[in-house]
Amino acid sequence: MGTRKLHFDNPRQLSQLYCGNKDNLRLVESKLDARIVTRDGWLQVDGEEASINKVETVFSFLQTARDQGLRIRKSDFENIVSGVEEDRLDELESLFDESCMVKTRRSTIVPKTLGQKQYLRSIFENDIVFGIGSAGTGKTYLAMAAAVSKLMDGSIKRLILSRPAVEAGETLGFLPGDLHEKILPYLRPLYDALYDMMDRDDVTKLIEKGVIEIAPLAYMRGRTLSDSFIILDEAQNTTPEQMMMFLTRLGNESKMVITGDITQIDIPRSKTSGLLEIKKVLKSLKGIDFHFFQSSDVVRHHLVQKIIEAYDTYRNGEPA
Repeated sequence: MGTRKLHFDNPRQLSQLYCGNKDNLRLVESKLDARIVTRDGWLQVDGEEASINKVETVFSFLQTARDQGLRIRKSDFENIVSGVEEDRLDELESLFDESCMVKTRRSTIVPKTLGQKQYLRSIFENDIVFGIGSAGTGKTYLAMAAAVSKLMDGSIKRLILSRPAVEAGETLGFLPGDLHEKILPYLRPLYDALYDMMDRDDVTKLIEKGVIEIAPLAYMRGRTLSDSFIILDEAQNTTPEQMMMFLTRLGNESKMVITGDITQIDIPRSKTSGLLEIKKVLKSLKGIDFHFFQSSDVVRHHLVQKIIEAYDTYRNGEPA
């Protein structure tokens, strides 16, 4: 048996690492067979040498996560503890690789949760990635950041952004303006994300040159998209036929990211969502990854996460 003290800059920094929740420290004790006492800005760990080393490793990873800008959530804490307990150190180390930071012209975008880091790494490592999760998880924004970064460094020649204009299909004739003006509201979120990452004048010039293309899903039919980064947003509103059409547009030296929220399907109930069906179809293909976000990956107002969890509880028939 031994004892080791782990020192931190101040009590607030230490508290942030375990989310200010003493139950998380009890979890570490249980999982790693150690006893933990915390005072001021230090942590005292008692136990066998191997257990103490594992606890120190947990807090080292947590500190690295914090230094890289992550807001440590309970789920992140539990993932790190489980990873150390199961000796998945290489996997954890890969999550904190600096390559997960994405530089765009206006800012450096840093994933805020481990789930977001895993998603971004998957985008770097696979040709086709499905990002499935609720509002506020960053599924589209991070994909856009990765795409803009690759456009800036010359890895791709074109950035193609698309959405199914489901609502427009029902009411298009009643909207004022020409076809572009009718469809624009459904593509506005993609423009907003671009303007966050690039100067407006640059975006306008690249759109005029055809380097950046923002178009409804129907405009993808019959094309082969090579040397491109292609993003399909709101994919829960595709039919299986539309999903197949989109995926088969993939050309050489291209990447695709398909994002959607399977709890927000707007197509008629008589039709199957292509996003719901696709995992069964592609589950055994290499080079394709499915990333499912959790409510803990929500990085908007803290109430958004609680609202999503409340809806999940209600839909599952659990008491509120």
